[in-house]
Amino acid sequence: MSSPANQQVRLRRALGLWDLILYGVIVIQPTAPMSVFGVLSNRGRGHVVTTILIAMVAMLLTAISYGRMARAYPSAGSAFTYVGQELNPALGYITGWSMVMDYMLNPIICVIWISRQAHVFAPGIPYWGWAVVIALLFTGLNIQGIRTSARINTALAAGMGVVIAIFFACAARFVLGHPHDGLGFFTRPFYDPASFSAGAVLGGSSIAVLTYIGFDGISTLSEEVRNPRRNILLATVLTCVVIGLLSAFEVYAAQLAWPASEPFPDETTAFVYAAGRTWAPLFAIVGFTLVVANFGSGMAAQLGAARLLFGMGRSNALPKSFFGVLDPKRFIPRNNVVFVGAASLLGAFLMDYDLGAQMLNFGALIAFMWVNVAALVHYYVRQKEKKLRNLIPPAVGAAVCLLLWFNLSRTALIAGSIWMAAGIAFGAWKTRGFRGELVNFEIPE
Repeated sequence: MSSPANQQVRLRRALGLWDLILYGVIVIQPTAPMSVFGVLSNRGRGHVVTTILIAMVAMLLTAISYGRMARAYPSAGSAFTYVGQELNPALGYITGWSMVMDYMLNPIICVIWISRQAHVFAPGIPYWGWAVVIALLFTGLNIQGIRTSARINTALAAGMGVVIAIFFACAARFVLGHPHDGLGFFTRPFYDPASFSAGAVLGGSSIAVLTYIGFDGISTLSEEVRNPRRNILLATVLTCVVIGLLSAFEVYAAQLAWPASEPFPDETTAFVYAAGRTWAPLFAIVGFTLVVANFGSGMAAQLGAARLLFGMGRSNALPKSFFGVLDPKRFIPRNNVVFVGAASLLGAFLMDYDLGAQMLNFGALIAFMWVNVAALVHYYVRQKEKKLRNLIPPAVGAAVCLLLWFNLSRTALIAGSIWMAAGIAFGAWKTRGFRGELVNFEIPE
């Protein structure tokens, strides 16, 4: 009989479809478009809803690829595993490295945003003090285990849902209670002939992708899901649809309350001003809700980052003795949770919010492109029977993601390229010039 020390510790399958959807919604945030509303309006020349919907199409196609690859490789490594197993271990490593940047930045910018806002609410506590508190809370709650995180996600989603419902009611009352210039007033958030520009809308769509960043985190929980081959695909697609439609309604209502022809007092907090116009108390309520939303998103992103690092550590792309270890009591990669928490705190001291937010899309879109390519190869190229449904979604998804990647800011492209160069240099050092084994994939039954 084997001793407990010799038994392999595995992740516990404790999550159902509803848990996955809640996790995805919280990572993305049901209030996600609120923080970028002003930027989208100015960049897209008022076509906020159009940019959100274009981005939804790109992300929905990519979500299908993620879900289908999760069926083939139900592993915690997500895109890293899909690309590495299906295409090439080196490409998988590069994809994983880009995802590490994305996943590490998400909790960092959440710590930064919450700490700045909390300092405004309670200026007696310095910014660095709030950063320490928030980073410790993220880490402490995630160490409690996966079921604790799922329960917190449920509470956060319910609270944000109530605030969003109140905003919709107030916006409807405001719009219907004030004069407007006919049907054109209601269609301008989709298309305004006086200001429409394909380049502007495309540029806005590249920013609107931020609304959906994080849906891929669902696939990192593949080893903790009951019936992952079914539930990962359903949860990934449904999460994108729910967030896309909800986001479109949110920015549509805000655009009607505050038309693009009127300049915002502050671009970053434009949605808060629009909400306050519909009902004055919403200015404070929405501001507080965004703090809560960022808290939920940051905590869930730390969870996803820890599991991504676990997948890479178990596959020997990162030092396995640290990153590939599970806590035998709670069945979570405890080392990685603590590591991401420490990195989040350090990043909050060294990085500003704007740079972190811009760099998020760099790593995410690289991963999205390669996952689409992996799905294309697995379900179309390698199959004897060629079906269009296995060709068109991943091919179009990869093309759109590439187009959006080229529309990122120069700052994000430069900073992201530096990160990728560092990852390639680490891989070269680890394999002595890529002569040794870079990745040793381990996919559980």
